[in-house]
Amino acid sequence: MTVRLHWFLPTTGDDRSVVGVTARDSLQSRSTARPPTLDYLAQVARAAESAGFEAVLTPTGSDCEDSWLTTAALIPQTSRLRFLVAFRPGVIAPPLAAQMTATYQRLSGGRLLLNIVTGSDADEQRAYGDFLAKDDRYARTGEFLELLHRAWSGESYDFEGAHYRVAGGRLRRPPLTRPPVFFGGSSEAALPVAARHADTYLTWGEPPAAVEKKIARVRDLAAAEGRELSYGIRLHVISRDTAAEAWAEADRILDSLDPAAIKAAHERFSRSESTGQRAMAALSGGRTDRLEIHPNLWAGFGLVRPGAGTALVGSHEQVAERIEEYAALGIEHFILSGQPHLEEAIRFGECVRPLLSRQLATTAL
Repeated sequence: MTVRLHWFLPTTGDDRSVVGVTARDSLQSRSTARPPTLDYLAQVARAAESAGFEAVLTPTGSDCEDSWLTTAALIPQTSRLRFLVAFRPGVIAPPLAAQMTATYQRLSGGRLLLNIVTGSDADEQRAYGDFLAKDDRYARTGEFLELLHRAWSGESYDFEGAHYRVAGGRLRRPPLTRPPVFFGGSSEAALPVAARHADTYLTWGEPPAAVEKKIARVRDLAAAEGRELSYGIRLHVISRDTAAEAWAEADRILDSLDPAAIKAAHERFSRSESTGQRAMAALSGGRTDRLEIHPNLWAGFGLVRPGAGTALVGSHEQVAERIEEYAALGIEHFILSGQPHLEEAIRFGECVRPLLSRQLATTAL
């Protein structure tokens, strides 16, 4: 088994409570204790690098700082850390995206990874000027990724599809190393796109049985395309010296959440176009009394936070065991976060990573 550990860059700001909560979800605008300044994000990036993480995921959305500009500014602040840049194909033309990725690879020394976000919130997509229906967005993403790979070849190409048209396209300075493509999506429209175009399929932190079923479906689709993918999972982490301390921290976070915000968020998430978001909402049911949905897997973040809603909670040994459990299913990439991200990156690197290093084969990307 191979485990590759990645961290998260909090470009919405950082706090000791739940970050990533939009004003719409929390019913009110909420400032964070640590704004996403370049100085603070550089501290998090350097801490992640020192803790042994290979890359940091940088999110995309109207509540985040731009992922391209932020991570580009952090290239000289780090030496080997890679940047998993999330972006939306619908708001950028494929030839320009190919040029941006090639430039990024040259400037960073090949440290770019791509996280393709097709878009799960129709209101936010429309705010970006994107009015396509969900299934059409995934079809467009498929065309986008096909064009991206054509451009990376450095050869001239023409393309005419349902969503893009290119005549005489050519990337004159293609990247020496193509950035790996990470892709998430749980709907029937999403899975074939992942199987055909992605390098790594990502899932949010559902219980192991559900994760196993999902990646088996993607694996079969990829095999039909003559391809093999790697698999990754997105989870929060609350790891402490003892299980009691970890669950006390989970309880502290839960106590900080506004019941009205929990109710409003659950109603919104349950109506989401995103199959994955509805699955996250269903794990808690909007309730606060049954949040341990699998040993050491806690659904508390998903009460108010869109996207990844579960955390591994327990002693350092228990967290390592749960990571091993997912790894045994074929999960290779673990994209983790903890709040505040600065201190928790250091804690994980000092206390959990050594346990994994003794029990699992760990390799660099």
